[in-house]
Amino acid sequence: MTITEITKMNAAEGLQTMEAIWDSFSHDQIEVKSPEWRKDILSERRKKIEQGKAEFISFADLKSR
Repeated sequence: MTITEITKMNAAEGLQTMEAIWDSFSHDQIEVKSPEWRKDILSERRKKIEQGKAEFISFADLKSR
């Protein structure tokens, strides 16, 4: 299936396709390894939280930015 074919789908067809893809992944025992850079980012964020240097905002504030 190509991007062009996907963009021509209506909402119902697109959702059915996504559900079929998700279903196929959930039944297979596929192991996807997270990239190393993601681990580094999460470690940095945890470090900031532990040091009290992290800043948190509400979802509403995030949406308004």
